[in-house]
Amino acid sequence: MRHPRVGVAILTMGNRPEELRALLDSVAKQDAAPTRVVVVGNGSPLPPLPDGVTTVELGENLGVSGGRNVALRALQEFGDVDVVVDLDDDGLLISPEVFGRIQELYQQDDRLGIVSFRIADETGHTQRRHVPRLRAGDPMRRGLVTTFLGGGHALSMPMLEQVGGWPEEFFYAHEETDLAWRALDAGWKILYEPGLVLQHPRTLPTRHAVYHRMVARNRVWLAKRHLPAVLVPVYLGVWTLLTLVRSRSLGGLKAWAGGFMEGARTPCGRRRPIRWATVWHMTRLGRPPII
Repeated sequence: MRHPRVGVAILTMGNRPEELRALLDSVAKQDAAPTRVVVVGNGSPLPPLPDGVTTVELGENLGVSGGRNVALRALQEFGDVDVVVDLDDDGLLISPEVFGRIQELYQQDDRLGIVSFRIADETGHTQRRHVPRLRAGDPMRRGLVTTFLGGGHALSMPMLEQVGGWPEEFFYAHEETDLAWRALDAGWKILYEPGLVLQHPRTLPTRHAVYHRMVARNRVWLAKRHLPAVLVPVYLGVWTLLTLVRSRSLGGLKAWAGGFMEGARTPCGRRRPIRWATVWHMTRLGRPPII
């Protein structure tokens, strides 16, 4: 990809106006200016934003997947974006060189599909769950991975045109893995680049009221949509065992069980199992699609 043009997509529910303004200021300070910046109000009105920002206000909350697809379609309609950068509305780019580095990475490899940022809090600490590999002890280890972080990442527009956008049925949880598996199966690479940092407040995933149900339902959907039939019970069995071991809340476990059953009995979109070659490729990268 020669001279990739960067477009920025930000999704907000209108409850973080100060953080959103700070993020947009950090975007404006980038050495490589983005071609487009799109902010989507996901079921909420938007506060006043800087000139040059394209705004879209949705009448209802479409979830992370649906809202990001709205931003993606807006960027696609402009026709002048090669790489989409998704950023959480309470994140902050602490370096002005992020977009320039993204351009370099995509110029160097035309099969680079996704670049995952490192998420760090105000002290520079990266939570274990924010390292997209099983061996998460060293968040500074760069390399190819099998998934990516939703809070800050870059997506190749040619890749998106080939494999499609975000899975709108998911609403929230595991939408990154769904997109990652489709990208890998189509021969695209996913790079974890810890030098690209999005500063983000330290949080717990359970802060979302629907967390346990959505995580369970979407994990079942993920398996039904993408895994070879023989791996579906293995994958779901492993995650059921891990959930039982890790669970500290009876209410959360009940919500998880309800979500699991919902995922088992409801449709999840078209089934397109990944190739066994992709399974082997993911295994060699350190994360076979059974965990």
